[in-house]
Amino acid sequence: MDKNKPLIGYKVLELANILAGPSIGMFLSELGAEVIKVENKLTEGDITRQWKLPSEPPESSVSAYFCCANWGKSSFFLDLNDPNDYLQIQNWAKEVDIVISNFKLQAATRLKIDYDSLKLLNPRLIFAQLTAFGEEDQRLGFDVVLQAETGYMHMTGFPEGPPAKLPVALIDLLAAHQLKEGILCALLQRERTGEGAYVHTSLFEAGVSTLANQATNWLMAGHIPQRKGTQHPNIAPYGDVFRTKDHAAIVLAVGTDKQFQQLLEILEIPPDPRFSTNTLRVSHRDVLIESLQQRLSNWEAEDLLPCLHLNGVPAGKIRNMKEVFELPKAQSMILEEERAEGIQSRCVRTVAFELR
Repeated sequence: MDKNKPLIGYKVLELANILAGPSIGMFLSELGAEVIKVENKLTEGDITRQWKLPSEPPESSVSAYFCCANWGKSSFFLDLNDPNDYLQIQNWAKEVDIVISNFKLQAATRLKIDYDSLKLLNPRLIFAQLTAFGEEDQRLGFDVVLQAETGYMHMTGFPEGPPAKLPVALIDLLAAHQLKEGILCALLQRERTGEGAYVHTSLFEAGVSTLANQATNWLMAGHIPQRKGTQHPNIAPYGDVFRTKDHAAIVLAVGTDKQFQQLLEILEIPPDPRFSTNTLRVSHRDVLIESLQQRLSNWEAEDLLPCLHLNGVPAGKIRNMKEVFELPKAQSMILEEERAEGIQSRCVRTVAFELR
């Protein structure tokens, strides 16, 4: 067996659209599972098929957005109110291992594609349900709404500017990761007990679960995180952006005193008692950043970054998407697929680990 395809032989029924649910289906597909994607015939399929950039062909049946989460699947356009199409769902439910659904629970119950209905056909079924705010809350929730409701937008942006959203649907992807983990745990449990399971997460819970230090800054210190641009509230210089002599933008992530001392030696900056500890560096961040910028502006990025890396100082160049995919490691993560529509799809792997 291919260790990187551990789910060969498993079957998945995807009753989900947009990003969170489909990205789970794509993840399972990349691991070898057969994924059957059901799309709404009455709306011409997954809504993201229509989310096209102005530069994309308007006549195409897919968009780049759709392709980012639907690699390796077989799509079927069905009307679940049609008895024949519903019968097809029942037949698939009898033989698949996993169902992924982001249907509203009331609609799923009405259409008889909820867990209670389908587990009667297949007791070993693992049913993965995604909601926006939880099982008892029927509010709709697109990613930006959840970025607002879970605190991310309040923290994102610059102090003088308005709240900002993250440029990817992060909450969707966080929820997808939670549900993936739940599915894999349920598969392990089924191997031991022979029983199926219901796995649920919400976008809200996934977002809150990933607030990490920003949450504990409030819970333990009563600190409400504010917009700080790219800066870190607890560490300096960390996230601060500098310009080099050749106008490249670089970011430093100095997390320890040792790393900071290495940075001072590289830049030939004499010790300053105001910067002797991280707490002091955070308190005197403005002066620190000014001092570092003066020295960094004497370096070319192609000389500076290797020197920093060689001496154990974390730093990176701020790259646009073209520059990212010029890197060999990023190129190795591209998936290509010839779609039935004759369109060459290119997207990024969602599986970023290897099994050896």
